[in-house]
Amino acid sequence: MFLELKDKNLFKKAGEYALEYAETALDRNVFPLEEAIKNLNSFNEEMPVASSDAVSILDQLHKYGSPGTVSQIGGRYFGFVDGGVIPASLAVKWLTDFWDQNTPMYISSPVVSKIESVVEKWLKQIFSLPEKTVAGFVSGSSMAILCGLAAARFRILEKQGWDVNKKGLAGAPPFRIVLGRQAHGTVIKGLALLGIGSEQLEFADVDDQGRIIPETLPILDERTILILQAGQVSTGAFDPFNKIMPIAEAAGSWVHVDGAFGLWAAGSSRFNELTNYMSKADSWSADGHKTLNTPYDSGIILCTDRDALSSALHATGSYIIYGEQRDGMLFTPEMSRRARAVEMWAALKFLGTSGLAELVEGLHERAVQFAEEFKLQGFEVLNDVVFNQVLVTCKDDDTTKMVLELVQQSGECWCGNAKWNGQYVIRVSVCSWATTEVDVSRSVMAFVDALRKVENE
Repeated sequence: MFLELKDKNLFKKAGEYALEYAETALDRNVFPLEEAIKNLNSFNEEMPVASSDAVSILDQLHKYGSPGTVSQIGGRYFGFVDGGVIPASLAVKWLTDFWDQNTPMYISSPVVSKIESVVEKWLKQIFSLPEKTVAGFVSGSSMAILCGLAAARFRILEKQGWDVNKKGLAGAPPFRIVLGRQAHGTVIKGLALLGIGSEQLEFADVDDQGRIIPETLPILDERTILILQAGQVSTGAFDPFNKIMPIAEAAGSWVHVDGAFGLWAAGSSRFNELTNYMSKADSWSADGHKTLNTPYDSGIILCTDRDALSSALHATGSYIIYGEQRDGMLFTPEMSRRARAVEMWAALKFLGTSGLAELVEGLHERAVQFAEEFKLQGFEVLNDVVFNQVLVTCKDDDTTKMVLELVQQSGECWCGNAKWNGQYVIRVSVCSWATTEVDVSRSVMAFVDALRKVENE
């Protein structure tokens, strides 16, 4: 019934299909065509009684599944701040999929423990973080935010003589959450999961780019968790760390930086004006599968307080064997984790510091090109393009909606929408190393064609 893992024909076939997909990913329609979506009904079937042939399963998946994918690894996908994938990192993923390592402790995977230690060191170098910083490798920045805020909650309550692990939240001393009015939804979700409701939050006002206005910050104290942004999800704006961090430091507040895609701007000196003082925080969350272009899923929690992070995420059990080497589960909520840090190691080793700088600078350059070409074609760009995000509108909301729908249907490129200061906008997120100048111009022309159709109706 079962094939052996060394069955070369099966895996050769998988490799052939994967490479066939890769050969077309850069040029094909970005969103699946209507026929491809209809063909996905081939998966509507009852659970088989008898065992199925493994090769036929691959055949079906490639024939009907591959055309039904969104071509995110190409150069014309600009939705949801989703990155492409660096080939070296993807190839390593193939190998580690065969390893199939579970990575909670050194004893369960010495090689992953070692590589996590190396990546942790490299990340501290890239982001200029204190030597005492530790890293946890999680599914994405949503989970990383949860971890950082859990560590902050533990430490702030512990300073007030309250062990939240033993006593829970009922009757706990008060603590405060301060954030900007344009904080990302995953921050609100993470707080809710930690038992912190929206009515408990204190908001600072923001400017027209979504940056916190320092003068509007509530008075901070040592009971405060302050949440800042490195890369606002719509505009790409960075909170003014140089003005806010000294205030928070003097007050003794815990600062968490939500840097899902923007934290990587620290990889280039070109963005020093944005990232200066960012390293003064206590915890940071980021994604590898956005700016760094690792395969999905890949998130990072970084924290200067090792004890607070591990205490907030601790697990107990007589069968758990901690040792002197790195045990990664101390810094993550999960015990069962795949070896995602190896893919990050491969991406960073392939790029080097110079390649990382080239990557983040290239994303910015393509975003600037988008903005310039949009303006030349009569579109309105609402944001200052400081990193990789562009906000675009037409003359009114209805026109903007119709234009976006036509662009999405065209298959030429794919962008998403949002509401910005009450206005319907189109978000263009440049996150893939594969995006070229030609891809940008081609995508802008898709917008031009859509606008002409709308105006001629």
